[in-house]
Amino acid sequence: MTNSTYTIILEPAEEGGFIVTVPALPEAGTQGETRGEALANAREAIALVIEDRLSRGEVLPADIKPEVERVTIAS
Repeated sequence: MTNSTYTIILEPAEEGGFIVTVPALPEAGTQGETRGEALANAREAIALVIEDRLSRGEVLPADIKPEVERVTIAS
């Protein structure tokens, strides 16, 4: 098995913890109560999605590196 690297996005959840999204693998979204738990859950979710896609003969997508920008709006 080869190593795969995917960018994840960690966002604080309103109720606490973190929500994780994976731009290249949208079905691999997960969450965790702590940053460490969210990262561990992300690794597990990504591994499961990769296993599923490969079992169906799908080609794994390339990583997507989202651009993050901040904008200021006058109010």
